This record gives sequence, C-alpha cells and structure tokens, in this order.
Amino acid sequence: MSFPNRPADAIEGWHAHIYYDPEETKGSAAALREKIVTEFPETRMGSWHDEAVGPHLVAMYQIAFSVDQFDELVQWLTVNRDGLSVLVHPLTENAWNDHIIFGFWLGDKLPLNEERLGGMADRATR
Repeated sequence: MSFPNRPADAIEGWHAHIYYDPEETKGSAAALREKIVTEFPETRMGSWHDEAVGPHLVAMYQIAFSVDQFDELVQWLTVNRDGLSVLVHPLTENAWNDHIIFGFWLGDKLPLNEERLGGMADRATR
C-alpha cells in the first residue's frame, strides 16, 4: 500500500479530540474546554461523550476548527492540554486516513476503533 498523499488544499478543516476519564480527569477537561472557548471563540465545541462513540474508545469531546486556526490553536494545545491526550486530525474525504494516517497525538496515543473508521472511509469513497 502506498502512502495516500494529498494536496494541502484537500484539508477542509480540523478536529481535536480531548480525551478524559469521566471519574478522574473530567474536571481538567472541563477547565480546558472553558479556556479554549475563551481563547478561541470561533471554534465549534462538540458534545461531551462519557462513553465510547464512533471510533473513539475513551470519553472525549471534539473541537472543530478551520485551517486558518491550526497554527495558533495546536501550538496552544501543545502547552496547555493539562496532561490530557489529544488527537488532532484533518478533515479530508477519508475518515480512516484522517484519524490513522494523517492524525497526530499530543500526549499518550490511545486506541481507536479502526474497523469503524474503515466503514466510514468506505462510505466516503462511494
């Protein structure tokens, strides 16, 4: 299999998934969320998911942001994530590539449901 190179303009936007433990680190995740809303009000915050959802096997919430916000937001998250794991990935036409190939981690790399992502990718290419 060759690497699925894409032109940079194939990136339509970005997601950052903030992972937490509902019993131990949800407070830190909530404080981080408040800081992000204050520092980056143009981002779109997703819902809290205290249980596995989609390809995410750990509790998380999502931040959606534009290509233009990438530099400032990702640099800020790098040094302000309060020890939480964060998956940052682009939005292209293929969810599997976005999460598994093109995505990168701040903090510990956590497992994802790759089978579920494969199904999402199959739908995107039809």
